[in-house]
Amino acid sequence: MITAIREVRRAQGLTLEEVAIRCVPPTTAQTIGRLETGTRTVSVGWLNRIAAALAVDAADLVRLPERPDLPVAAILDGAGASAPRRAMSVTPPRSEGDLIAIIVQATTGDYRAGDMIWCRRLAPADYIAALHRDVLAPAPAGRFAFGRLLAFDGDMVSILPATLGASPVALRCAWIAVAERLVRNL
Repeated sequence: MITAIREVRRAQGLTLEEVAIRCVPPTTAQTIGRLETGTRTVSVGWLNRIAAALAVDAADLVRLPERPDLPVAAILDGAGASAPRRAMSVTPPRSEGDLIAIIVQATTGDYRAGDMIWCRRLAPADYIAALHRDVLAPAPAGRFAFGRLLAFDGDMVSILPATLGASPVALRCAWIAVAERLVRNL
């Protein structure tokens, strides 16, 4: 069985030791590492224990060909949204089409460091569904704008960035992605 234990653990920012301690009953980091790499067979019992430790469904830890990971489109921090330095992906709670993810590295607006924001891509004809909601919009040179969609006209959008005191930006976009789900570790 191919699992996504490592990907889910890393996406939550947890170490092997932290997951091992969260298991009921607790186990060792070495055991979790062996289960992640496949050097130890993952039974249904282990899958359920680790899923509970990670606060996800056991099904979220099993890789299925029809359930792809979401590409991380942007990293959000105090300076705004930017493209990740390396290719990244996250495992969604349930596979849904046209989703992308944003990882929040530093508290920005209503979002805290460690948050993940699931966003649904929209074509210009559907921008009305995102009006007055938080959106991610591609900008020139591999940059992104993230903030409240204030207005749009065709493929031209006006966005108020989430950073305090920022001025609205206007961009021409072939698509935007509207924030639909906030995933926050407790």
